[in-house]
Amino acid sequence: MGLGRPQAWLVALPTAMVYGSLALFTSVLHNVFLLYYVDTFVSVYKINKTAFWVGETVFLLWNSLNDPLFGWLSDRQFLSSQPRSGAGLSSWAVVLARVRALGWHGPLLALSFLAFWVPWAPAGLQFLLCLCVYDGFLTLVDLQHHALLADLALSAHDRTHLNFYCSLFSAAGSLSVFASYAFWNKEDFSSFRTFCVALAAGSALGFLGATQLLRRRVEAARRDAGCSALAGDGGLCREELLFGGEEAGSITLGQYLRQLARHQNFLWFVGMDLVQVFHCHFNSNFFPLFLEHLLSDHISLSTGSFLLGISYVAPHLNNLYFLPLCRRWGVYAVVRGLFLLKLGLSLLMLVAGPDHPGLLCFFIASNRVFTEGTCKLLTLVVTDLVDEDLVLNHRKQAASALLFGMVALVTKPGQTFAPLLGTWLLCFYTGHDLFQQPPVIPVGSTQPWLEPPAPAPARAPALRQGCFYLLVLVPITCALLQLLTWSQFTLHGRRLHMVKAQRQSLAQVQTLDIKTV
Repeated sequence: MGLGRPQAWLVALPTAMVYGSLALFTSVLHNVFLLYYVDTFVSVYKINKTAFWVGETVFLLWNSLNDPLFGWLSDRQFLSSQPRSGAGLSSWAVVLARVRALGWHGPLLALSFLAFWVPWAPAGLQFLLCLCVYDGFLTLVDLQHHALLADLALSAHDRTHLNFYCSLFSAAGSLSVFASYAFWNKEDFSSFRTFCVALAAGSALGFLGATQLLRRRVEAARRDAGCSALAGDGGLCREELLFGGEEAGSITLGQYLRQLARHQNFLWFVGMDLVQVFHCHFNSNFFPLFLEHLLSDHISLSTGSFLLGISYVAPHLNNLYFLPLCRRWGVYAVVRGLFLLKLGLSLLMLVAGPDHPGLLCFFIASNRVFTEGTCKLLTLVVTDLVDEDLVLNHRKQAASALLFGMVALVTKPGQTFAPLLGTWLLCFYTGHDLFQQPPVIPVGSTQPWLEPPAPAPARAPALRQGCFYLLVLVPITCALLQLLTWSQFTLHGRRLHMVKAQRQSLAQVQTLDIKTV
């Protein structure tokens, strides 16, 4: 009897909390990975330059292609508009399949994370294999987790409720960045390796426990013959759908791509999101450069490290405030407000100039925090696009993971454009070529970039001024482009309510059809 009480307490946890905890078990690993994997292979394993860039090139290709590939493999059976004859698969079963996939892929992600910190092959080969395997499992986890956001809830209120817990647990997971500083030592790697083993073990056990709890909640709600058990905490919407199999009604990848090409809101969204991904990674790649050349004379090294660390945590905490605003005003209005805020702050900074260190410090930090926070809100917009895709193409089941994968396919090139365009712009403004100098690895960057030596006194003002213009003109340009594309996006207000109502009515009609079989 004593063992039953804690178990009953765990099962009683809100569905939204259990769903959000999955973000914790991902973020504790991924933030440490982003901070240290390059430095580990360059400084500890001594990988040569050619092997490093070959690995990064292959990784960039794999990173762009695996999202739509895994999304297609996961959801291709949902694309048909024709029901199968005979038995079908309910949306309950789709959710359970996604939860089971997370139960497998989460621990495998933790295992692939461990492979970075123990030398087991030549450095170049290990670098290539570790990156591709880790990113593959990370993609599988992210796709299924994001797809659950669209499958577990239908209303905007319930989805923001689920996303609220994701932000809360992601902020908690970001604390691993601060803890890692206590263990990081290039000369004595054993303590950091032990720290990573502890993180991986905790993440793997967390995935197993959370997915088990989530599976029980879904099965219990299904046994109750309705959604009342979950609706109160942001759970499953009431729908029981048949889906098309690989028969006459199924569609090919080419047909699906043509459907997406006719989906106007999808096209406007990915155009805006491409700029957003570019800006997020631009801030990440050039954050250390801005601190060095604009604020190094005014802040200490520890203050700079604190700003870098807090920039990982603050976007999640920021969203705890913005998500309630999304419930009240809608995601579209909040995102548009953030674009206007980015434009306003950038114009203010441009007028003020680079000689106000307090304002400059606030702008550098807030620019990164608001930009990263906007990226996390856009997940809610993709779930609305999932609803619209289902209604427009008369699907029998939402292809959530596949649509998230297609968004990633179009927007991930922004990760590559950010360092390339940023270094070209800096060279254009100052004549200073970063790529002519020895490579160093900035903390928090996913790729190395090249640090200039101390500039000659005559060139130092030009380099500082060039960094300042890069800092303010990039967000101004991004904000203007995003406001232009976002103004063409119509899936909000009355149209969004209409799409939600149509999906709900389709679910109710198809539920009645199933009950008559």
